[in-house]
Amino acid sequence: MEIVGLLEKALNVRAFYHRILAANMANVETPGYKEKDIEFGVELDRPVGNTRNIEVREKVDGDGGTAIDGNTVNMENQIVKLTENSLMFNAFVQLINKKFSMMRYVINEGRR
Repeated sequence: MEIVGLLEKALNVRAFYHRILAANMANVETPGYKEKDIEFGVELDRPVGNTRNIEVREKVDGDGGTAIDGNTVNMENQIVKLTENSLMFNAFVQLINKKFSMMRYVINEGRR
């Protein structure tokens, strides 16, 4: 797979993961809600597709344990994951911008 295709897929998976994390945070006080998560590396190894093919796992027991009401979402862990995901998304955006900048440079034969 070419680098641009891989970066596009990585951006799509990160954007999808952001929505999952936002849903987890929105349901932090919902009784019986189970935290949802994905495995980023596994998703990158899958054939190119759209975000409908991403496997979302439900965590039965969250990192912080299960609340009395059966909710497995730990807000602090979600904030950490959201921050990490945002940083990775921004890094991929910078990489793809750099790749396009290099392609533009080559097309213009070094002239600006």
